Amino acid sequence: MQTEGRLPLNMKILIEGEEEVGSEVLEKYLTTHADRLACDCVVISDSAQFAPGKPAITYGLRGIVCYELLLNGPDRDLHSGSFGGSITNPANALATILAGLIDDQGRVQVPGFYDDVVALTDREREAFATLDFDEADFFRQVGVESAQGEVGYTALERRWARPTFDINGLWSGYQGDGPKTVLPASAGAKFSFRLVPNQTPEQVTAALREKVAQLCPPGIRFELIAFHGGPGVMVPLESPYIKAAARAIEHAFGTPPVFTREGGSIPIVATFAETLKADALLLGWGQDDDNTHSPNEKFCLADFHRGIKASARLWQELSQIATRQVPSKPTGGDRWDLAGR
Repeated sequence: MQTEGRLPLNMKILIEGEEEVGSEVLEKYLTTHADRLACDCVVISDSAQFAPGKPAITYGLRGIVCYELLLNGPDRDLHSGSFGGSITNPANALATILAGLIDDQGRVQVPGFYDDVVALTDREREAFATLDFDEADFFRQVGVESAQGEVGYTALERRWARPTFDINGLWSGYQGDGPKTVLPASAGAKFSFRLVPNQTPEQVTAALREKVAQLCPPGIRFELIAFHGGPGVMVPLESPYIKAAARAIEHAFGTPPVFTREGGSIPIVATFAETLKADALLLGWGQDDDNTHSPNEKFCLADFHRGIKASARLWQELSQIATRQVPSKPTGGDRWDLAGR
């Protein structure tokens, strides 16, 4: 406004503070006020650059669905000598069930889990392979020497574009110092699946209940609690908004961006895309070593300023995209242009 006197397009700025708990209120707001938020493109800065000096456009996100599994056996802790082998141990049952959800090839064993998975294209795999990514360095950053995952995919492919199963927490039995040979009365776990485009939390939950029921041994009662979730999302690389963002980033950073996908989840992005029928641009300026959600979280000041410059240029680039002419009285089938929304 200070340099041009006017904005080159209409903007609607939306701020919310519940992304870490699933954006429940915003999701409800979107469904009831889609007309107020109608737009052609949603710009979200909640991603990162690929590496120092290598800005990125994130064109795909994994989805997520989270659970708590509770197992109950006897009505009290028992002596493992007097009762072990004759009463089903909930902790043993928990280990069996969780192990039954994934095989030694890294493949999830929930029925139909891969039916709707969007496979990586040859173009994507070739593009990922050209990125300056060293798996050994990646492992060293988190203090391990090597790792395993779904067979047939690189660490980068598994991290960005393949669905996964991860146990997030486990509890059962005696946790104090020294031994105490109990057969615990209960056991529990929290776990999550990262999803890829076309998988839905609802389908996974229904199939998971069936699988857990099959794996649960006699003498054990189970309760499966489903928490928040959201599907994955992907923006076509041919999108004119992606191309506009690439020009804006190259202007600010002096180098063209690389195109990446992100293993983390922002469930509200899929809601934006589905409810508003708008492409989502994920433009983030952070780095992998910013210690996100950890002590000593940081943000590079140089990237802060380059991000400002790229964002300012983005509005100009988006305003140049040719869209249909704005009708004097919009009709249901018309596509409004960016300046007319």
